[in-house]
Amino acid sequence: MQRFHLHPDNPQQRLLAKAADAIAHGAVVACPTDCSYVLLCEPTDKAAVERIRALRQLDDNHPLTLLCRDLSQVSSYATLGTTEHRLLRASTPGPYTFVLPATREVPKRLQDRRRAVGIRICDHTVPQGLLALREAPLLSSTLQLPGEDFPLLDPEDIETRLGKRIDLLLDAGPGDWQVSTVVAFEDGVPHVVRPGKGDLARVGG
Repeated sequence: MQRFHLHPDNPQQRLLAKAADAIAHGAVVACPTDCSYVLLCEPTDKAAVERIRALRQLDDNHPLTLLCRDLSQVSSYATLGTTEHRLLRASTPGPYTFVLPATREVPKRLQDRRRAVGIRICDHTVPQGLLALREAPLLSSTLQLPGEDFPLLDPEDIETRLGKRIDLLLDAGPGDWQVSTVVAFEDGVPHVVRPGKGDLARVGG
């Protein structure tokens, strides 16, 4: 496993470019966000997606999340009604994941049985720097190992425990123990289905 030490506020473009290239060629990467560290890969790379599912022991019905650059990119991958669009515009970038109907651009293996997909626009310079170098979103999954109550926080711990199972660690310092708040919609009404970081009242909690 490689490990890049990145400045949390102004990550080095040279290292971001190397990381983006690694992802494009099938790498599974540990990356900080405005919540916990996450695992990232190329969404269209079936082998990389399956590696993340295996590492986290997720079944095929567990919806994975697309990490998007901005709201305009979201509209290519998820169907947004007026309420959904308004809420995403008011609360992103931020520590929220929204479960939305997937468009045809989303591979079926990333959707749950209801053809929904998680969508996230996070407020952190490292993933945003990666997304600025790409045309498409990144696949994202919380770096929380099976049977554990919290995500891995410490880059040293991530390297020790996952060094042989991932390809690259983007180390921007300790992560947050909190996961993103997950919001789903029913008839246009938002409901918090997993409380996490952020103001729950802001998103229907």
